Amino acid sequence: MPVQIAVIGPGSCSPGEAVAAERVGRCIARKGAILICGGLSGVMEAACRGAREESGTTVGIIPGNVGENPHLSFIVRSGLGHARNMVLIQSSDAVVAIGGRYGTLSEIAAALKMGITVAGYHTWEIPGVISCGTPEEAVREACSAAALYRKNRTLQDL
Repeated sequence: MPVQIAVIGPGSCSPGEAVAAERVGRCIARKGAILICGGLSGVMEAACRGAREESGTTVGIIPGNVGENPHLSFIVRSGLGHARNMVLIQSSDAVVAIGGRYGTLSEIAAALKMGITVAGYHTWEIPGVISCGTPEEAVREACSAAALYRKNRTLQDL
């Protein structure tokens, strides 16, 4: 089963954040991981676009019943509003954060609380977030951590 990497960031992003997110999406797809996100616009849409350009798999856990971006392979219509952020993080093996506002901060906090690695690119600089110099470095960090997280979680379940 491929690892699942969450990509988080603002639903309304800058052009630079969009370019970074597309690069992250392409890298995740090239590594054979599944990209999961909140399924809406901004960083989420750009990351999904990049992943789909590389024939990657994308999953969007959207807050309601409509509004998903057009680059999703699968859609989970949660009906949970902002609470869907917890479902997204709980479904991930690692997280890549790009930019962000308070919603992104809440997702980062949840991931860190759950022991899930967060690799950040131009995002919140808080203890526990691995600050990365490039989108590609963020994906490398996340994929390495995800494999270890998946292995440790599986061993705990035995």
